[in-house]
Amino acid sequence: MFTAIFASFESGLIYAIMALGVYLSFRILDFPDLTVDGSFVTGAAVSAILIVNGTNPFLATLIALVVGFLAGCMTGILHTKGNINPLLSGILMMIALYSINLRIMGKSNVPLLQEETVFTKLLEFWNTLGIDSGLEKLFLAIGLEGFIPKTWSVLITMLILIIVIKYVLGLFLKTELGLAIRAVGDNQNMITSFSANTDMLKIIGLGLSNGLVAFSGAFIGQYNGFSDVGMGIGMIVIGLASVIIGEAIVGTKTITRAILAVIVGAIIYRLIVAIALRFNLFETGDMKLITACIVIGALIIPQIIDKQKVKRKKNLRRKRGGDYAAAKPNI
Repeated sequence: MFTAIFASFESGLIYAIMALGVYLSFRILDFPDLTVDGSFVTGAAVSAILIVNGTNPFLATLIALVVGFLAGCMTGILHTKGNINPLLSGILMMIALYSINLRIMGKSNVPLLQEETVFTKLLEFWNTLGIDSGLEKLFLAIGLEGFIPKTWSVLITMLILIIVIKYVLGLFLKTELGLAIRAVGDNQNMITSFSANTDMLKIIGLGLSNGLVAFSGAFIGQYNGFSDVGMGIGMIVIGLASVIIGEAIVGTKTITRAILAVIVGAIIYRLIVAIALRFNLFETGDMKLITACIVIGALIIPQIIDKQKVKRKKNLRRKRGGDYAAAKPNI
């Protein structure tokens, strides 16, 4: 059980990068961008084919981020310059990326099990520092022999990376450009009245969103040991699930808190899926059904809670009003 939970934390941190990309388009820009399902695979495909051809895996992962950024910019151009509906522009780009991803890989699946990836290199790095052996001794000393994973390299690396991304993204959204992008999503007419180039802001925002998604896809491809043309199906729903769950639990009072909520939501989502599969509540093929149920629950339950709160407040006001009328002396 611990192994499944530990793996969920690892994958949850990787998927959190994708969820942050969805947060940028869905919440910040108020743009239902379905490009995510394609750009996620693009990141995995680009990094995989570059690694197979001898490129340094770190460089390959960064190139995947850039390619994802360009894919997002194309969606923005279709919407802003082509005057295509936001939903339709995302769908069109997602369909186009399916063929592009096949062209990049040359086939439907590219294995990476025999290749050096970011994680194999990081494993060597952490081993030279003695992190795994040190943590193993610590766990043995406190009597937690059954809670020692094979390696801590992925968890530590992704934890550091997600903290850096959270900090940088939080700073960016507080800059003049970041505030302008946020304003486009909140009130486009207002930002247009200030002579801001809303088209360019949308293009940049969607580029950053899909850049993060492709970045996550590159890591997932190397983490799983393969890149597959169908691995991005339903990514937008997983991203939305992470955003909605995190917002319901952590809240969104500040931009820093909202970003943290997305990360927490991604981890919780992976934990829910792992527990459901661990106890055989669902089969592996029911993953999309589980995701849909989680999203539906995350959307409906807060509404029910809010309605109950409003109802209680009304009943309390009526009770206080009745008590006041009863206590009021007759003149």
